[in-house]
Amino acid sequence: MILFGSETGNAEDLAYTIGDMAPTYGFTSQVRGMDEIDTDELTNVRRLLICCSTWGDGDQPDNAQELFDAVSELTVGSLTGISYGVLAIGDSAFDLFCESGKEWDMILEQKGASRAVERIDCDTDYDDYADEWMSMALDVMKTIE
Repeated sequence: MILFGSETGNAEDLAYTIGDMAPTYGFTSQVRGMDEIDTDELTNVRRLLICCSTWGDGDQPDNAQELFDAVSELTVGSLTGISYGVLAIGDSAFDLFCESGKEWDMILEQKGASRAVERIDCDTDYDDYADEWMSMALDVMKTIE
């Protein structure tokens, strides 16, 4: 499962790029906006990659806020069995650089998910770094049963 939280489309584009790459790594993937999934469905995911931009001064994108709030309300251990990675996008001109992605990384771990891929915090010139992370993330996810 590849989820995106995006205001301007950058995180969405990256999520679809990962989805397009996934068959090369032996996956059939689903790419969805964070407003297109609920916690019941999320708890049944085994491999999760999140692409999330930060909006304003550290805010979740509009399509991510409701899911973030719902995940925050889950009990500890609710996401056990999920292996995840987070690609965060932000602008280093702001104090809370990549804050939304950092929050997703933290809440997933707090709720019992296992970080399989270290989070990457991408600035506005993210292309090369994101491409490398996406390949690495799919390689790692391939090893998870």
